[in-house]
Amino acid sequence: MSSTATAKATSPETPGTPGAPVSGLDRYFRISERGSTVAREVRGGFATFFAMAYIIVLNPIILGSAKDMYGHQLDGGQLVTATVLTAAFTTLLMGVIGNVPIALAAGLGVNTVVALQLAPKMSWPDAMGMVVLAGIVVMLLVATGLRERVMNAVPVGLRKGIAIGIGLFIMLIGLVDSGFVSRIPDAAHTTVPLQLGGGGHLTGWPVLVFILGTLLTLALIIRKVPGAILISIVVMTLVAMVINAVAKVPSWGLTTPEWPGNPVASPDFGLVGKVSLFGGFDKVGLLTGVLFVFTVLLSCFFDAMGTILGVGDEAKLIDEDGNFPGINKVLLVDGLAVASGGATSSSATTCFVESTAGVGEGARTGLASVVTGGLFSVALFLTPLATMVPSQAATPALLAVGFLILAGSVKDIDWSDFTIAVPAFLAMVMMPFTYSITNGIGIGFIAFSVLRLAAGRGREVPVAMYVVSAVFVFYYAMPALGLT
Repeated sequence: MSSTATAKATSPETPGTPGAPVSGLDRYFRISERGSTVAREVRGGFATFFAMAYIIVLNPIILGSAKDMYGHQLDGGQLVTATVLTAAFTTLLMGVIGNVPIALAAGLGVNTVVALQLAPKMSWPDAMGMVVLAGIVVMLLVATGLRERVMNAVPVGLRKGIAIGIGLFIMLIGLVDSGFVSRIPDAAHTTVPLQLGGGGHLTGWPVLVFILGTLLTLALIIRKVPGAILISIVVMTLVAMVINAVAKVPSWGLTTPEWPGNPVASPDFGLVGKVSLFGGFDKVGLLTGVLFVFTVLLSCFFDAMGTILGVGDEAKLIDEDGNFPGINKVLLVDGLAVASGGATSSSATTCFVESTAGVGEGARTGLASVVTGGLFSVALFLTPLATMVPSQAATPALLAVGFLILAGSVKDIDWSDFTIAVPAFLAMVMMPFTYSITNGIGIGFIAFSVLRLAAGRGREVPVAMYVVSAVFVFYYAMPALGLT
């Protein structure tokens, strides 16, 4: 399939032929050059915002439910403000400086590490200080060129496997967040981890909204309707509001689709700047403190790497040689985002894989991120309104985009070369199976290095791949070594 055909399969509205810029805005963001339009970028920005708006509710729940070593909990209202403020600031930066359609917000997984591993052993300011230190290290790696070298060392076939893994991962996120698939509790004493619906069957109005939304999204994409994903999100939100009003649904999960009594809420900036950079080392010691920073760093580094490569590939921003032009600016903003998340006590902020929802709408430039960041800025004052979109209305976009990523990447893997096919396969399946982009990348890297050595092709492996693979081996061995 040609690159043009791939673009057609990826977007419900095929980007036009790149042409001369028609305005200063067009020239700055290179909109026409990348075959996009302002309308597509705006729609993409809206779609990404709605696909990831759940973080406004979820991050405060994860961080707010934990206690530090002194029994202190973070204020829920202040966490909402910190989460939205950081997402708005870093996403705007990514749009203006990085010029890519990638939005950022508090990273899921990293916030759990902060809440459950760091905070119980120190104060909240100490824990957030370690997040800031991790962000500073990321920026130093960017400044020295080491981070870009690691990314460029990844062979194209493995990159495609990572992209597919992200597609499968976001599909699973969509299925779980919508309630279409649910976790079987350990009390059930079964080796089967997931089940259909809440008890092996599809029941309830929310699941119906998700099913109808998925069918609507796919039908609009097949019909190549402009704004397919955004139209589906808006339509199904309205449908969910009607159903909720008539049927009195007991639970929609994190967000209930109803008009808030007061859509305006004043932001509370009380957590901003509440950071102690080195206080945590006094509590846990130098070695443990360094390992904590390393854990946050590793998760942020490779989660962002996978997302950037996956979104960049889907948006056709990677050139014929597999390189991402201007990647250093993107990586620098990502490192700054990690530090910013710690500085506002919202946990490490990183690139969101849900950005693929905007790319699915045709977004190709940073203007989409500016739109998403602007919506987060508005959400500072309209948080109740921003969180009225239920996950069942937004997650169909993740299924559709996940499929499009897979369809556009699987053909580019050389399945006849097992030294690349097996690592790519492991990367793509381990992301959804372990619910972690970092784990998928780590296992894929290790497998690639080992298999190339076993095949007598060790010299074909870049030194950076060996180094990173060794780091991952150490990371996975840390619990056995008593270092966690």
